[in-house]
Amino acid sequence: MNISNTIAQLIMDMLEAEGGIAEMQRNELAQTVGCVPSQINYVISSRFTPEQGYTVESRRGGGGYIRITRTNVGTKSNVIMQVLNHVGTRLDEKTARAHIINLANNEIIAKQSAKIMLAAVSDNCFRELSQPVKDTVRAAVFKQMLLQNI
Repeated sequence: MNISNTIAQLIMDMLEAEGGIAEMQRNELAQTVGCVPSQINYVISSRFTPEQGYTVESRRGGGGYIRITRTNVGTKSNVIMQVLNHVGTRLDEKTARAHIINLANNEIIAKQSAKIMLAAVSDNCFRELSQPVKDTVRAAVFKQMLLQNI
């Protein structure tokens, strides 16, 4: 297992043990794993994103910490509302795909619904539009599809 996977697994274990909240000091975790603190930052910023169902808080300084909270807990409608609140007026294809896959993996939406939603938010659907317009239309379509799943 590579170092990034080891760090991610340690954090996942903390999340499971603590009911969806993991609090740690970056330097201590880096010493435990035997890596530099920036490696911890990389794993957190790439694997524990809002699109993947997490919020991350950090406080710098001597008593500083990093707190990761699994946000996809609660009822189906609460989870969908969290996603809706996170999506602004623009949404790129990569982020939309991450949200849809996360919702399907957590059984918030059906796999068949996810397939349809992935097709609907694809850049292929908006070929004739400029990128800012694509992202604006994609956000509106994505939100409407989610609202139909509540």
